[in-house]
Amino acid sequence: MTDRDQLGDHDRLDALRRHLRQMGPGAIAVSGGVDSLTLAVVAHRLHPERTEIFHALSPAVPPEATERVSGYASREDWTLRLVDAGEFGDDDYLRNPVQRCYFCKRHLYHSIASHTRLPIMSGTNLDDLDDFRPGLRAAADHRVLHPYVEAGIGKTSVRRLAASLGLVDIAELPAQPCLSSRVETGIRIDPDSLRRVNRIERELTAALGSPVIRCRVRHDGIAIELDGAVLRSLTDTDRTGIRQRVTAAWPGQSVVITEYRRGSAFLGPPVKTSVQEAAITSGDRAPAAGGPRVTATRPVTHVEQP
Repeated sequence: MTDRDQLGDHDRLDALRRHLRQMGPGAIAVSGGVDSLTLAVVAHRLHPERTEIFHALSPAVPPEATERVSGYASREDWTLRLVDAGEFGDDDYLRNPVQRCYFCKRHLYHSIASHTRLPIMSGTNLDDLDDFRPGLRAAADHRVLHPYVEAGIGKTSVRRLAASLGLVDIAELPAQPCLSSRVETGIRIDPDSLRRVNRIERELTAALGSPVIRCRVRHDGIAIELDGAVLRSLTDTDRTGIRQRVTAAWPGQSVVITEYRRGSAFLGPPVKTSVQEAAITSGDRAPAAGGPRVTATRPVTHVEQP
């Protein structure tokens, strides 16, 4: 399958709606990015009384992502369920192995499945299948549906869909993987470190206006990755200011300032998850006993990060 960029916005939306009708109402896992938020808007408008929206609270989820989801819940009149997926109680996740995302998504989908009988749907798009994503294996284990994949929709088309629906605040939202993705493979995941990562990224975004900023925690120090044009425009004063911000958060750590490179905190063989693992079918599931805590509100207007 290829992204159907030759389709107009109306045809693209029709294709997504057609697949959502075929799949029926679902439980949408919403992270706060453009993919899952756009999917949730389309699915909920199609089945407003039967679509369920889930968002995980976690030290790895930036507070601004939770605020964004909460804002959409208020605007779109969602019943938003906030779940503690529980991955920070799992040492397999905290060890930060190559398969960390598998353990994260396994907890997320188990948490959602324990509170709904609807099939779970994700915002995975066609372009994601070309990346190393162990979380797709966890999705396959829980028979998660991927409507964008079924409709042949990639990242560019998702953004165009968002724009055509009037979701202007997220249509060009930069990709923002979870904060744990900033920690180099093999370094233990620590909530306090993730808070510092998020703070540095927000401060530098405000100071530099860079469309892409990553604060990477590496075995040999802290790396600040910037958009190439912004990096080349930095003055010596800018570089000194960046280093001072970082060393205030991580005293004694070396700091390098370099160009953004996707997935550069990942160390290991880039074995891709197959398209076949992503194209999976749903089935009814009874809620698992003793599932993680869930909070339901209609709608959520403010969420306090734990």
